[in-house]
Amino acid sequence: VKFNNCAGNKGVRYETNSLDFKVRTDGTLFAAHHLQVPSKQLILVVTAWDPQTLGKWEAVVRFLVAEKSQHNGHKAKGRKALPGELVQQQSDTLLPWRQHQSANGLRRQKRDWVIPPINVPENSRGPFPQQLVRIRSDKDKEIHIRYSITGVGADQPPMEVFNIDPVSGRMYVTRPMDREERASYHLRAHAVDMNGNKVENPIDLYIYVIDMNDNRPEFINQVYNGSVDEGSKPGTYVMTVTANDADDGTTANGMVRYRIVTQTPQSPSQNMFTINSETGDIVTVAAGLDREKVQQYIVIVQATDMEGNLNYGLSNTATAIISVTDVNDNPPEFTTSTVKQPQKGVRTSVLITQVLARSLMGQAGSRSWGGMGPPTTTCSCSHFSFSQPKGPREKVQHFAAAVDYEMNRAFMLTVMVSNQAPLASGIQMSFQSTAGVTISVTDVNEAPYFPTNHKLIRLEEGVPTGTVLTTFSAVDPDRFMQQAVRYSKLSDPANWLNINATNGQITTAAVLDRESDYIKNNVYEATFLAADNGIPPASGTGTLQIYLIDINDNAPELLPKEAQICEKPNLNVINITAADADIDPNVGPFVFELPSVPSAVRKNWTITRLNGDYAQLSLRIMYLEAGVYDVPIIVTDSGNPPLYNTSVIKVKVCPCDENGDCTTIGAVAAAGLGTGAIIAILICIIILLTMVLLFVVWMKRREKERHTKQLLIDPEDDVRDNILKYDEEGGGEEDQDYDLSQLQQPETMDHVLNKTPGVRRVDERPIGAEPQYPIRPVIPHPGDIGDFINEGLRAADNDPTAPPYDSLLVFDYEGSGSTAGSVSSLNSSSSGDQDYDYLNDWGPRFKKLADMYGGGEED
Repeated sequence: VKFNNCAGNKGVRYETNSLDFKVRTDGTLFAAHHLQVPSKQLILVVTAWDPQTLGKWEAVVRFLVAEKSQHNGHKAKGRKALPGELVQQQSDTLLPWRQHQSANGLRRQKRDWVIPPINVPENSRGPFPQQLVRIRSDKDKEIHIRYSITGVGADQPPMEVFNIDPVSGRMYVTRPMDREERASYHLRAHAVDMNGNKVENPIDLYIYVIDMNDNRPEFINQVYNGSVDEGSKPGTYVMTVTANDADDGTTANGMVRYRIVTQTPQSPSQNMFTINSETGDIVTVAAGLDREKVQQYIVIVQATDMEGNLNYGLSNTATAIISVTDVNDNPPEFTTSTVKQPQKGVRTSVLITQVLARSLMGQAGSRSWGGMGPPTTTCSCSHFSFSQPKGPREKVQHFAAAVDYEMNRAFMLTVMVSNQAPLASGIQMSFQSTAGVTISVTDVNEAPYFPTNHKLIRLEEGVPTGTVLTTFSAVDPDRFMQQAVRYSKLSDPANWLNINATNGQITTAAVLDRESDYIKNNVYEATFLAADNGIPPASGTGTLQIYLIDINDNAPELLPKEAQICEKPNLNVINITAADADIDPNVGPFVFELPSVPSAVRKNWTITRLNGDYAQLSLRIMYLEAGVYDVPIIVTDSGNPPLYNTSVIKVKVCPCDENGDCTTIGAVAAAGLGTGAIIAILICIIILLTMVLLFVVWMKRREKERHTKQLLIDPEDDVRDNILKYDEEGGGEEDQDYDLSQLQQPETMDHVLNKTPGVRRVDERPIGAEPQYPIRPVIPHPGDIGDFINEGLRAADNDPTAPPYDSLLVFDYEGSGSTAGSVSSLNSSSSGDQDYDYLNDWGPRFKKLADMYGGGEED
């Protein structure tokens, strides 16, 4: 029996309720003496107790005695194993709660049984619910007891896999089980009375799902890749394939065995490999692996459970691809021993020739494939290099560098090819091969070149136009060709130079100025082109650099151009300096002095020298009126000969505060404005602001009048919605014969009284009450005609009594009878029938006329 008190089981003692059996300290249960067990099963209660804590624990041990036993030993069944089938054969009712009677009389002592596990096979076909066991308390004879179960599978997800009849205590499984989903369930059975009071302590129920072979082995990969060296001995490891079975691995259902089904190709033997049936290791079983004959094998591996039983087990397959790797068992060799190749003379690296080398083993990229060795040649080997072959039967390329026809017209080379790795053991052959290569150089037209490139010359700036600077000539390397070289400019940024086309003499086309923007670090750079007249022509370039020496050709400039000073002499002075575009020694030290004319300059100002580059300008007199003064100053440099320049500095003289800074009013006064001018400017600003304020008030008032003032215009002059009368200019008395009776008001009013309400003539007085129309808004200012029209349009759109544009209009009555007669009496002036079908093309408004006149004779 196994016991754990969570404290290391120190000092724990074991006892049994029988004198025939004892328990050792390690939990081993043994018979105390030789005994005869008369019944088929024996039940013992093992008690573990701790003397220190006085805690006690009990467990039930049941012995099943075999009918035919060769020995007197007994097989103990603890918490692990009493098959459910045996339990149900002996009795389908479990009594986990028992009452015991002591020798002194009747007393109740609760001893909780350990119920053996219940085994349920997975994938059972039912019918469901299927009874597993019946649980009953011996107290059910005295009181009514209700049974229930709790735990995963009952009242916890997955729900209702098991249930129990609360009255009879029969426990059922409600659906097929899946061991791969869940292998076991731990439930607790409860017994309570009708009032819900606990009658017995809860007991544990363990339900194990018996595994069935319902899952095939699955390989981790469908394709496995491995490799083995050619010529490997039998038993050499190649790779391992692995398949997993979801069934129970402790049973045959989950025990997988491997075997090789097919091997492709079956050369040199159909069984080149074998596999360990249990581990899945693939090893070689036969000799003869040769990469030059077979580079790859495809092996189909089968995995079967039920320990490899093909009749009962489930199987699956995977593919193992085994590559045969190369070893150096074949030396390389040239296909030809001598190669002749004519080649034009070159000065850069180009392809010269190709030599075909082949190797039987031919594994590209491996050390056994090897490469070209250094050539054995009659000339310097620095002219040639070789590319290493990257595959079987690849051409080895020879390259030349700086080969010149004028120096060497032919080369004799001996090329050697070998493997980087030595030959495999047991190969009695030479590990290298040689071939002779003859290269003839053919003369080609080469470009002229400038021997001195870049060429540097030095001269002073300012040389006159047409001065010869140097001769920049090129050399044609083709000594055996009679060719002429012509020169031209390729790059001359400032266009300062000319070159003689025949001899390359350089002359100036303009004055060279060192202070120009085209000069970088006192150097001017130009590029020239030399071209020959060969076929095809070739050309070369050369760069001429001219270093310009500075001369004193720039007078100094005074800095700064503007300054300010206080009107009274104090520590406030003006620091002045000079800038010169030349360089040493044609710059400082500078000499600063005031001119003698006009005399007021030296009278008001004075210059104090600080050093060779700086001086101070200050007031000589005690007070100078505020304003702007132009002070001329003569600045002289130290060149040979020296140059001077008279520069003017604008000095603003202004009143200063106690810190020596110009005040705001002083700055304005220094700008040339007096006190009267400043007051005049302020008055103008005030007048301008007043005018702007008056204009804004006038605009506000005018806007108010526009909204309050009605249309003030004489009705006689209002031309809107009025009929204007014009003078008659008829042709004579015959034009005056008008019948005005039709325009007069009729004698009776019957036709007016009988009219529909709301319809009347414009020139008649209304008889009854007229409908009230919405009052239109007040007409705005007469000058704003656009607003007036928009208001009228808005009123007409919002008038509910106004008819829509496409409605039937009823016109006023205009008198009875007409001297003109009926319109229907008019006839067409044309003779014969007319075609009115064109009315159909005029749209829906003419549809009625088209139906009346365009229908033909049948209408």
